[in-house]
Amino acid sequence: MNQESTKIPQATAKRLPLYYRFIKNLHSSGKQRVSSKELSEAVKVDSATIRRDFSYFGALGKKGYGYNVNYLLSFFSKTLDQDALTKVVLIGVGNLGTAFLHYNFIKNNNTKIEMAFDVDPGKVGSIIGDVPVYSLDDMEKHLEDNGIEVAIMTVPAGAAQNITDRLVQANIKGILNFTPARLTAPDHIRIHHIDLAVELQSLVYFLKNYSEDDTEMSQEENRT
Repeated sequence: MNQESTKIPQATAKRLPLYYRFIKNLHSSGKQRVSSKELSEAVKVDSATIRRDFSYFGALGKKGYGYNVNYLLSFFSKTLDQDALTKVVLIGVGNLGTAFLHYNFIKNNNTKIEMAFDVDPGKVGSIIGDVPVYSLDDMEKHLEDNGIEVAIMTVPAGAAQNITDRLVQANIKGILNFTPARLTAPDHIRIHHIDLAVELQSLVYFLKNYSEDDTEMSQEENRT
């Protein structure tokens, strides 16, 4: 994301890829314009929030007309750096890691898992989903040679902090953490935690204890 867009609220920044995905779908279907109401119904974010999010970037639409789909597509593509390829490294080739390698963001042409690392001798030296798997012992060398700054971590929780420390030393700037561990890193390192077990438990709790209206409200809160 460019420097100008980093000044917007973080909650807005998290919603930008959601808007971009829907706008791409609209463009593919041949639609020329879209209203904030239509966007709201599609992405499950209220219209006022969408208008406020868009207002941070200036006049993206016109009152009574809505938003030009082609313009929005071009704008968000530039804002999200869709023209530049982001190379990603994956640490931990277990079941989840293997699934990531086979998927490898095939619908997102600007993101690619370039390489993976594991400690299992049976996996080291193999190629999974066209991605080479190297020994974790050699991680720093490969990262330095390829200039990768983003890592996905799907390792056992007990190994997560040590690997994080190594990634920091290897100049990784962002980590998508799929382990239950809460990681410690310098302030300039961006870490997003995704705990699938917690998300599932939260979903079950809401299903049992909240009405449909409450659930819709919680969906909006999760996007802010």
